[in-house]
Amino acid sequence: MKNKILSIALCAAGALGLTACSDDYFETKSYSEANADFVFSNMITARAAMDGAYSAWHGAVSSHVFGDGLFYALDIAGSDIMRHPEKYSAQAARHIPEAFYVNGTEAGSYDPVTYGKEAPNSPFSVLFSVIGKANAITSAIESMSSFNEMMQQTEPSSLSQLYGEAVALRATAYRELIKYYGDVPFQTTMGESATGLSPRDSIYDVLIEDLKSVEPLMNPVAANNKNYFSQTYVDALIGRMALEAGGYQTRRGDMTYVDGKGQALTFETKFNPTNGATYGRRSDWKTLYGTAKEYFLKALDHKGAAVLSPNYRDLFDQLHGADASYADETIYEEPFQQGASGNDPRPYSLGRASTGASSNDYPCKNYGQGRINPAFYYGVFDPNDLRRDLAGCVTGNNKGYETLIPFTPGSQAKGGGITCNKFDESRQSTVWTKNQRRSGINAPYMRMSEVYLGLAEAAAALGDEVTAKQYLKVIRDRAFGGNGNVDAFIAKEGSLLKAVIDERGFEFAGEGDRRFTLIRTGLISEKIKEIKELTRKMLDGLKNNGYYTFDNGNTISTKIWTKMVDAKATYGFRLVKETDASLINDPVLYPRWRGVNNDWESYGKNYGSDTKTNLAIKGLFTKLTDEEIAAAEADGYKAQDWGKQLVDNDDEYYLYLFYNYDYDKAPIYLFPFSPNAMATGGFTNGYGFANAEE
Repeated sequence: MKNKILSIALCAAGALGLTACSDDYFETKSYSEANADFVFSNMITARAAMDGAYSAWHGAVSSHVFGDGLFYALDIAGSDIMRHPEKYSAQAARHIPEAFYVNGTEAGSYDPVTYGKEAPNSPFSVLFSVIGKANAITSAIESMSSFNEMMQQTEPSSLSQLYGEAVALRATAYRELIKYYGDVPFQTTMGESATGLSPRDSIYDVLIEDLKSVEPLMNPVAANNKNYFSQTYVDALIGRMALEAGGYQTRRGDMTYVDGKGQALTFETKFNPTNGATYGRRSDWKTLYGTAKEYFLKALDHKGAAVLSPNYRDLFDQLHGADASYADETIYEEPFQQGASGNDPRPYSLGRASTGASSNDYPCKNYGQGRINPAFYYGVFDPNDLRRDLAGCVTGNNKGYETLIPFTPGSQAKGGGITCNKFDESRQSTVWTKNQRRSGINAPYMRMSEVYLGLAEAAAALGDEVTAKQYLKVIRDRAFGGNGNVDAFIAKEGSLLKAVIDERGFEFAGEGDRRFTLIRTGLISEKIKEIKELTRKMLDGLKNNGYYTFDNGNTISTKIWTKMVDAKATYGFRLVKETDASLINDPVLYPRWRGVNNDWESYGKNYGSDTKTNLAIKGLFTKLTDEEIAAAEADGYKAQDWGKQLVDNDDEYYLYLFYNYDYDKAPIYLFPFSPNAMATGGFTNGYGFANAEE
């Protein structure tokens, strides 16, 4: 009986027919009632049920929505900040959705199973499996005789905390579904089939109200439990979802859109329709933004052990620490155990690129699917912003040595240009060198800086400039060592709201946040145009003059000069962190946050006499004079093609950057349903995507 009861608690509801459990659970009313009261009055079995649901969520995160899968294809590139590293023709399956399906013209011919796959391994089916498990728990608790009494509590209990976690998990999974698919089936009760499509707006409204009801019954985040949903997380999740619900989205033309109470919605639209789909935001968006502001403030009131770090670098230092630890600033981290089976995608897909082998290397191969747009790195990021060098790096790892990453299209550290840099296995306190994708670096799914900037965004949009500026200033000052010159930044951006959105871009650069942020804020077209124009100026300057100087003072040249050096002998370390301003002219220490692991020898690397492990670079941000070039070459530096590689690959960096987007059409940023999902759920694709009968 014990094993059967536990399996009932763990079993997901039959969402869209993609998951199933035994029908004997529903055979008699008395057995069902006794089971719920029994299982969920015992917190050991109840927690086991929730842990099973978290396990399903972990699989969705690692391989589908926050690591690989659709996150890999859609989020970590396709903005003004981030791009894919390989040729358009070599990776069309990634580049086509990145460019909004070439202004919608290629939506109908796009293969939905390329990254979407078919059940049971599609993001769609996996997320519904998570929802089924969450519904099994919420339905069981809601059937308990003591449920109403629990909901009237004034303080959290173990059971109310667990119930809140299940509600939060369901909302989180639906949030990911809406982000990638738009309107989806909706179910919140175990055993009910989810067929047809529900308007995303009604789903958002219902889930936000569900989250509000459980928020008072949960505990703030604890330092040693940041892999569980907390009151702090729920507050921030309400804020996140309210901003998204009130923001701009592309909606299909064959749906009737209603709110959570079934009332018809009206929309403020912009751009022209694409394939019958329109781009706009709800006319009641201010109400939703008001909710976001309220609950971001609650997240600060209930911050628990989530504390904004005094230094931006602390978060990423701590993420590279031991398995059992969590970063001070995170509210929820998706945990990955070092060396465990499965898929730890952060450093592989979104980390510092490495040319190592797939096993037994220093470190092992990291593909580097996400890269930083060179025009953004050079021309938009302020050189004094301490986040720039953590976001992007011009060098990668090469079997224990630092190597310059060419701008020629490619992957790993062999090509593709400026790598993302926030997840670097060289920085781990203990490195896993046996296999790739086993690093054990956690993924920060929610952190305090999002609360600050989300609050600032909601306040700015609602006209509360005092609050908006207050929280913007905290984040910006931290990034500039105490003086972010906020007033000048706002003036440069043209408005307080735009300043907040771009500050969010700098804060989360290299993490895959920017694309959806620009879509939901209505700034996607404007920012695409800006980066395209800046890229054109850079490429023309390099081609015609051999260099281009940006407004922020940085200069990119067709060539730079490099040499390998023994950094450990000179400095006592190989791994560069933050560089004092007085050392920014040191060709080894600047840019910051690069180099290689200080002690690969302890992991088995035998350097022998070849101890020149670090790359010294001259001319990276300035045009060297003839005298400086002569002196560098006399000192052993050799010329390397740099900006010339951008000129040689003009089409890859300009033409295919949002290929053929006309700045005035609704962006098709969503992903098509697979034939299996449509057949099972009884619905069709929109947005110009193909349907089974076609």
